[in-house]
Amino acid sequence: MTGDSGRPGLGDMLSDVLVVGGGPAATWAALAAARAGASVVLADKGHCGTSGATAAVGTGVWYVPPDPAAREAAMASREGLGGYLADRRWMARVLDETYARIDELATEGRYPFPSAPDGTPLRNGLQGPEYMRRMRIRIRRAGVRILDHSPVTELLTDADGAVAGAAGYRRQAREHYRVRAGAVVLATGGCAFLSGALGTNTNTGDGALFAAEAGAELSGMEFSNAYGIAPEGTSVTKTAFYGFATFYQEDGTVLEGAASQGGRSVIARALLDGARVYARLDRAGEQVRAAMRRAQPNFFLPFDRLGIDPFTDRFAVTLLAEGTVRGTGGIRITGDDCSTGVPGLYAAGDAATREEICGGFTGGGSHNAAWAIASGSWAGAGAAACARSLAPGSAAARPVTGAGGAGLRPTGRRAAGADHRAAVELVQQEVLPYDRNYLRRGEVLTASLRTLDAAWAELRDGLSGAGADLVKARQAAAMTAHARWMYAAALARPETRGMAKRLDHPEQDPRLHHRILVGGLDRVWTRPAALAGAGSAS
Repeated sequence: MTGDSGRPGLGDMLSDVLVVGGGPAATWAALAAARAGASVVLADKGHCGTSGATAAVGTGVWYVPPDPAAREAAMASREGLGGYLADRRWMARVLDETYARIDELATEGRYPFPSAPDGTPLRNGLQGPEYMRRMRIRIRRAGVRILDHSPVTELLTDADGAVAGAAGYRRQAREHYRVRAGAVVLATGGCAFLSGALGTNTNTGDGALFAAEAGAELSGMEFSNAYGIAPEGTSVTKTAFYGFATFYQEDGTVLEGAASQGGRSVIARALLDGARVYARLDRAGEQVRAAMRRAQPNFFLPFDRLGIDPFTDRFAVTLLAEGTVRGTGGIRITGDDCSTGVPGLYAAGDAATREEICGGFTGGGSHNAAWAIASGSWAGAGAAACARSLAPGSAAARPVTGAGGAGLRPTGRRAAGADHRAAVELVQQEVLPYDRNYLRRGEVLTASLRTLDAAWAELRDGLSGAGADLVKARQAAAMTAHARWMYAAALARPETRGMAKRLDHPEQDPRLHHRILVGGLDRVWTRPAALAGAGSAS
């Protein structure tokens, strides 16, 4: 089954709403849609509740009590870092929604939040494994049908271009499937290019490719060069804790200028020169050390296994690419319900741009976690409303066509002429090295984009696959597309703003105080987009 048939087949499922993904944004979307009375199917590439970046670690949450002064401080704290591209109206909405949903998680979801010594609940952090275990339980109790290990490979569209479901492959059953739906929520996460960062092995940018194939635009893709600090040879990138670190050269002298925030480029340059960089969390006092272990126990597992005390021992570190998982770029949001401008299609979490609340800078946890909760809830409710607006029975009856292209339907005669492994390796060669993606220069970006454009043409012409190899082929196509959008947007912003730093344009240019939209598949385009309600740089 390829998803081209206009009538339901034996492998078809029917649902009001299909949610693609299995992390926080996906589960909140599924829960909201089910509560709105919709029938819901959730299709996850992995096992919902254990796959994705959040399930493997702890995370902070942008949870701020509804005190005007506290909310003002929370909104102002990141505006400058984000290049004044965030929107305060969206910030306020996310703070309100997150506060309500986290309190709901405590009361209805019975999440075991800790308390301060005076008994005050502490709800600004979550343990990922427990959080996602409870979210899986909650959506199952709400009647959501979960398809584990069932990666989606393309969207389905009707004759008017509205999204009408998706097709995919069930790995364990080794069979193709389709879900016919009134609306679809893409909550597939960002793209980390299989860099090895913990929890990102499913984050290959699939949702962005699906959205672009259906006609959606992307925004903020230049804000995609996030690299997390990790102990050498490991995968845990909890960069916030390195705010308590001193960084050292191999001879034991301090590496001047190196820091978790504002000094990671110093670390990158040292690593590029072939030097080893060491860290020690020697700026954390005893009380802070205890609090760190309570808050993020997974952070300490690699150290415990290696017999390292990170507070007293120096240990070698590296930088792992996290792309749009920690970056802010993603599918453009066009409405308060997280609609995308394509009828029937909604986006949430890391798959969607976070510029509305972060501008051009974010990081791990906190704002990301809040955005997943809020955008997921809004997208799920919006998708349910969209499905209700359709004529009864029309979702099942309307003819549909598969929207997928690269990696699925080659345009050339060489149907098996490209290899997904070689395609992934080529993309990684262009996006993982620090001197290409992190320490950006115009001429390097231009050369990489030229290489990626040629790679896209080749895989568009000849890459395909069957069964599990189809999933891998589509992942290769998604990563290639993601990299092209990133570099095209980066070239359209010849300045340094947020995390989009350009070594050849180190200053912020007031003429570029706008967002950059990007899209296209065979031919990538960019255009500026005026801000609505963004913070002032003055």
